[in-house]
Amino acid sequence: MKILVNALVGATVAVLSFSACSSSKQSTSATKQDKVLIFSKTRGYRHKSIEPGIAAIQKLGAENNFQVYATEDSSKFVYDTLKQYKAVIFLNPTGKGLFNADQQKGFQEYIHKGGGYVGIHAATDCLYDWEWYGKLAGAYFLKHPAIQKAKLFLTDSSHISTKHLQSPWWHTDEWYNFKSFNKDVTVLIKVDETSYNGGSMNNDHPISWYHNFEGGRAFYTALGHTEEDFNSDTLYLQHLLGGIKYAMGRKK
Repeated sequence: MKILVNALVGATVAVLSFSACSSSKQSTSATKQDKVLIFSKTRGYRHKSIEPGIAAIQKLGAENNFQVYATEDSSKFVYDTLKQYKAVIFLNPTGKGLFNADQQKGFQEYIHKGGGYVGIHAATDCLYDWEWYGKLAGAYFLKHPAIQKAKLFLTDSSHISTKHLQSPWWHTDEWYNFKSFNKDVTVLIKVDETSYNGGSMNNDHPISWYHNFEGGRAFYTALGHTEEDFNSDTLYLQHLLGGIKYAMGRKK
């Protein structure tokens, strides 16, 4: 009888040990965080909002269960490196020639295999020498007036990046005029050109949009020029967070 009891106890301990090990593996898997990569290389004007932007996105990540990494190293743009990230965030990069041909192919492969792209403000003021990127971003920057307050209208209030906003929304920023606009995007927000000086798009002036693009997801907001956008503007930060979540493939 004593031998039988010892055998039963041993079997029970073994089962519990296996269950604990299995539960630990499941818990580790369940809590594994998604990762995003910020790219902020500049070969033209460098925005003072880049560093506050990195800090703000890192804070959003800590609060929303995703890890944030930042780089200005173009050599990271190979598929084997990019594939670990749910989204790549272009935070105010500027200038031409940011990537060589192999790096362009690496980024394209990443998008084609379901990667996410987020463009912030000057993400349309770069890579004019790469037409594919312009279509991904949705437009190229043309010119802008002085920083000033303007009235924004939502054209889609159901998207994860706009559902918290009221229309109209008054916001102070540097209002980009665009060229080479990709008509296939879904516009989220437009700026009312009668509410400020310097608009040149016949009052049909998109300021934020998204689209599915060649297998991936792309979101862009022209907001994000000022340091205040990232330091204190909670409405803007929620807008940006929604765009990041969309690019990552999250629904909420």
